[in-house]
Amino acid sequence: MTILVTGATGQLGAAFARKAWRKEHSVVALDRRALDLTKATSVENTIQQLKPSVILNCAAYNDVDGAEDDPVTALSVNAFGVRVLASAALEVGATLVHYSTDFVFDGTATSPYTEDARPNPQSVYAMSKLLGEWFAQDAKAYVLRVESLFGGGITSALAEGVPKRGGSLDRIADAILDGVEVQAFSDRIVSPSYVDDVVDATETLIGSTHPPGLYHCVGSGMASWLDVARLLADDLGLPAKILPVLMDERPLKASRPKFCALSNAKLTAAGILMPTWQDAVGRYATARLSRVISTGIPDQISD
Repeated sequence: MTILVTGATGQLGAAFARKAWRKEHSVVALDRRALDLTKATSVENTIQQLKPSVILNCAAYNDVDGAEDDPVTALSVNAFGVRVLASAALEVGATLVHYSTDFVFDGTATSPYTEDARPNPQSVYAMSKLLGEWFAQDAKAYVLRVESLFGGGITSALAEGVPKRGGSLDRIADAILDGVEVQAFSDRIVSPSYVDDVVDATETLIGSTHPPGLYHCVGSGMASWLDVARLLADDLGLPAKILPVLMDERPLKASRPKFCALSNAKLTAAGILMPTWQDAVGRYATARLSRVISTGIPDQISD
């Protein structure tokens, strides 16, 4: 079958693009230049020509603070672009998989959010992603909320020889490997998602008989960014100066949820077990160290 990957040079899209299932299926991986979700006619024509069986929508506008100043672009990509893609998927009978975020919640919970929890977005970015969820579900899509993605951008960027920004954990790893001081939030609680685990869960889900709908897909468990950073330093086996900071101490334009841990209970009930975030961080650290050893240079990606 044909699998279309949008946003193919981003963290998650790149991970899908290099996935081993290329041997079993025809994978068409398109970046924004090849498929811009804000151009409806182009999206419709591309889907009609390819007639994919599965569409993995990894395209997104992820500049959380930038969205406050540019809501039109954020909404065009994260919401209305998804509506066009969902409609085109219905036209050709394709299974749509769309990725959303923990930012749809307000962060006032004290236990991991389930899929039944009421969203309450607090920023333009968060609202645009929630609208995208609704439009995707109109096409009976699988909507997977992921959180604090890490891993994919590093490998893809090095393979292509192109500097690419990773997620927060990737940048923390960059700093530790380079001997730079790290500041980490002690009051933001997360369930980081390792892209390799998200890819595996997605492949299992779309190959199963479980119905489309909303699923959380994150590293099991929860921790503060400070705890995550400390474990990463330990797993890398490197000395690191990690300083705790509070979210209120940082001048962030867009509001961010302080408590944003998500529950994987629905995936677990479907027989898809997500590894713990600790296990994921350990595997990620091993991969980063392996890259340093094989090349002899720090595995660093900068903005």
